[in-house]
Amino acid sequence: MTVTFDYAGKAVLVTGGTRGIGAGIAAAFRAAGAEVTVCARTRPESVPDRFVQADVRVPEDVDRLISGFDRLDVVVNNAGGSPPAPLEGTSPRLHARVIELNLTAPLLVSQRAYPLLAAVGGAIVMIGSASGARPSPGTAAYGAAKAGLHHLARCLAAEWAPLVRVNTVVVGLAATVDASGASPATTRDTSGASPAATRDAADHYGGRADLDGRAIPAGRMATPDDVAQACLWLAAPGYVTGAEVRVDGGGEIPAWRHLVSGDIS
Repeated sequence: MTVTFDYAGKAVLVTGGTRGIGAGIAAAFRAAGAEVTVCARTRPESVPDRFVQADVRVPEDVDRLISGFDRLDVVVNNAGGSPPAPLEGTSPRLHARVIELNLTAPLLVSQRAYPLLAAVGGAIVMIGSASGARPSPGTAAYGAAKAGLHHLARCLAAEWAPLVRVNTVVVGLAATVDASGASPATTRDTSGASPAATRDAADHYGGRADLDGRAIPAGRMATPDDVAQACLWLAAPGYVTGAEVRVDGGGEIPAWRHLVSGDIS
């Protein structure tokens, strides 16, 4: 069965939409007929959508970004990510910037976009992370920010109903491509917005590059299209709001399964 969506005549904003999962989300909305705008801190060499250079952590940039719309039907708050940042030995400023990007920025974009969205009965989709739903050692500030983002979405869904629906896609380990689209990469964040956010499979699995997605029940990592399809559904007119849709292939198989079987390879 194939599910299709018609976004003809709809205006969609995808933050961090120039690469990685963000680019996949933008492409899916464009294929469904939407007029798509993407934003990022740096201008890409080429992008098929309308591009606005903006840092969504900066209120003035967000004001300029949103003021460019006469109509706005969907906002996908995708920009985010974090380099490995253990609490010990890292600067408070780094952690503050991680929280700004992954929590404060989506709040600001949503706040500024609300009047336009409310005028047409629009929708917001937050791109969350499994790191915000379980312990996130080595990226504690990122995980805490994503947990806050999940809660923020539920709050906004209640505060802004029934005019604007707000939902979250909770993404697990995802396979993306680099900015050139040439080589595969793996990222624990969901935006592909910053090279610092990318991690290869060997890093995630403790040096075992051969494991890839074998620790995921579905047998592989998420793709940008997996995430995009969830976004298309949540952004379409309907009843669902305040929901969290997990796109993580069933999570990750717990270590005790291997210990019980005697297979710890």
